[in-house]
Amino acid sequence: MFTKSDLKEMSRKELERLLSDVKKALQAARNRDQREARKAATKAAAEFGFSLGEISETKPSAPAKKKPKVKNPSKPMYANPDDKKQTWTGKGRQPNWFRSQVESGTAPDAMRI
Repeated sequence: MFTKSDLKEMSRKELERLLSDVKKALQAARNRDQREARKAATKAAAEFGFSLGEISETKPSAPAKKKPKVKNPSKPMYANPDDKKQTWTGKGRQPNWFRSQVESGTAPDAMRI
């Protein structure tokens, strides 16, 4: 077992080698634990007369890629009387041209397409 003073005295290369060894040991321990867990689960399933494959949930295949939702743009309901290229669907924030037309006395129904 290493103490803090042992680690402080080690060179960078020695520390990197130690880190690499620790990572390998952790992976080996994880694999060993998985094998033991699988054995225990198989034994427990056998006690009830099942195989592990029969009771384990099947892993779903790679999740299906969701298709992006295609938004159907709303049809314009209003057009600027001064510039017919400027339109508004009537949804969301009112455009400045619409607001100024209403303030100047134009009825919204007069701008309907």
